[in-house]
Amino acid sequence: MLLIDQSGSMVDSVIHSAVMAACLWQLPGMRTRLVAFDTAVVDLTDDVSDPVELLMKVQLGGGTDIAKAVAYAQSLIANPRKSIVVLVSDFYEGGSEHELVRRVKALVESGAKVLGLAALDSKAEPAFDRAMAARLVREGAQVGAMTPGQLAGWLAEKVQA
Repeated sequence: MLLIDQSGSMVDSVIHSAVMAACLWQLPGMRTRLVAFDTAVVDLTDDVSDPVELLMKVQLGGGTDIAKAVAYAQSLIANPRKSIVVLVSDFYEGGSEHELVRRVKALVESGAKVLGLAALDSKAEPAFDRAMAARLVREGAQVGAMTPGQLAGWLAEKVQA
């Protein structure tokens, strides 16, 4: 499950987010869903042929409700132990921080893997809410800030763990 933050604060990271989604889209042996969100959640799975092109067109903008996107992912998971939720975000939660942390904790406790890919700015520098990312890590999520070139190794390490 790819949850891609398309809120206004992600404008400088839109290319990074789209490329990360493309790297993860249609991994061999996995059924993947693509979900974009700001304060609304939009499942783009049925419209994807090229994730980069689609995400570059769909800029939602506005506020952020990461917890709502995580709740949507939870509603679709039938087998948590075989599920991975990848959240590409700057982790600036405009909704309830408590609800976001609670939902991530519930996902982890159910057996799902929760991986957070932190936003990078236009110069490929990490640009995210480190305090929120740390809270999610304390609940069992794994968060990293990396370029697409570093993604494969990091992902392999986290999925095998």
